[in-house]
Amino acid sequence: MLSSLDLTVIGLYAVILLSVALYVSTRKTTADMSSEDYFLAGKSLPWWAIGASLIAANISAEQIIGQSGQGFVVGLAIAAYEWQAAIVLIIVAKYFLPIFLEKKIYTMPQFLELRFGPTIKSMMAVFWVVLYTAVNLTAVLWLGGLALSALTGWNVIAAMTGLAAFAVIYSLYGGLKAVALTDIIQVVVLIAGGFAITGIVLSMVGDGAGIFAGLGTLMGEIPGHFKMILSPDNPSYNNLPGIWTLLGGLWVLHFSYWGFNQYIIQRALGAESLAEAQKGLAFAAALKLLIPVIVVIPGIAALYLAREGQLDMARLAASPDSTYGILMGLVPEGLRGLVFAALIAAIVSSLASMMNSISTIFTMDIYRDMIAPDRSEAHYVRVGRTTSAIAVIIAVILARPFLGGMESAFQAIQEYTGFIAPGIVSVFLLGMFWKGCNAQGAFAMLIISVLANIALKFITPDLAFVIRIWIVFLACLVVGYVASTMAKADTARAIELSGMNFVTTHGFNRSASALVLILVGIYAYFW
Repeated sequence: MLSSLDLTVIGLYAVILLSVALYVSTRKTTADMSSEDYFLAGKSLPWWAIGASLIAANISAEQIIGQSGQGFVVGLAIAAYEWQAAIVLIIVAKYFLPIFLEKKIYTMPQFLELRFGPTIKSMMAVFWVVLYTAVNLTAVLWLGGLALSALTGWNVIAAMTGLAAFAVIYSLYGGLKAVALTDIIQVVVLIAGGFAITGIVLSMVGDGAGIFAGLGTLMGEIPGHFKMILSPDNPSYNNLPGIWTLLGGLWVLHFSYWGFNQYIIQRALGAESLAEAQKGLAFAAALKLLIPVIVVIPGIAALYLAREGQLDMARLAASPDSTYGILMGLVPEGLRGLVFAALIAAIVSSLASMMNSISTIFTMDIYRDMIAPDRSEAHYVRVGRTTSAIAVIIAVILARPFLGGMESAFQAIQEYTGFIAPGIVSVFLLGMFWKGCNAQGAFAMLIISVLANIALKFITPDLAFVIRIWIVFLACLVVGYVASTMAKADTARAIELSGMNFVTTHGFNRSASALVLILVGIYAYFW
């Protein structure tokens, strides 16, 4: 299905990406590269690199493939995962980053050690390494392999192996700096390719009358797919339970992902300064507004085209996650190469980010602190590279057994992460903003998050997981408070907020206000 022109476009993208990565990676030898250079880009990242890298790390096969499939199934409501994230990014930038950067931390487990001691830190370091490898890395590879298979006919395992190899080649040597700076290219390709496929499918819907005519046709013919708040009788209500997407546990998932997720927040930890980090997150929040346009809208258009007989409805209904790959087949040659390159960019940038974060946590929080504490900086860099390679090999092996039978891999990932997200968010929030929280309270919150989620899933199987996560989050806060007050106070580890600077620039404040107003308008129009 890929023509020689398509392959030329893809090859040009790969050459440019690898050239930039090689240039960045060879500016320092392994002997000269410190762990801060490799894992935090030498704390030299500017705002534009941080913002672009955040989006490149986030927008992966999980979003492009999974949300396009959900756009076909449920419509614009799935965009809540993108648009609400913009507000969370602003909150993280204003209230969380000052604490993280003031404490000069490398990793989220390091913050937990600073606040609660080594036991909580070690437990969560192991957990995050397992989660990122077995769930996040695996999901990106599996969904990416599905998309490439749908478009090219390649075997899914072969496609996953190729994606993994490409990510390893361009990211392994240079660390976070190589990943972040090449992500500028990735985001440009991703957005350009995304708008290309959106424009093409909307033009098809509009029958040649243009993109806006196509969008108007979709809104007129499939009005139910342009509702942000689903009614209880909607078949997808259990995944996106109406007003509870605004009032419930979706916020918990967002804060867990954008505030306390190593492979996301690591970009901000590598910033030149707090102001640069905050501008970078504001830039990422603005880019998040565009993502549903290039991801969800094509999925809705696929439903219309299938109803009109231009796409295979039976195939799409049987496998919604194949939607984006099928739509790529409608794109003319040349542009198809750009869209294909955009998909590869989304996948490999996320793979590279996850690999780097897995290696950071394993090397700095497990290997250095628990196994080999007095080795050279070059040794830790080598361990980090080895860890990255091993993690991606494990993910390739686990992909089919873990996700092969899932009806929607995107929703499956939300379920997986939802079991621990309430505990993580409550531990960090109380740890940062309440001096009375201690290690006993933190441990209790992490345990109750898992146990309460499991119990509610079996006791109330029909309860929407977004509502379940909200209930568990509130329970975690109560349990954390009770357990902390019953145990001996440990105020020596408390975070002193009086010296923190939470004041942001006028530019940041204006950007934040504009983003909120835009989102209020979107929700009001598509309510």
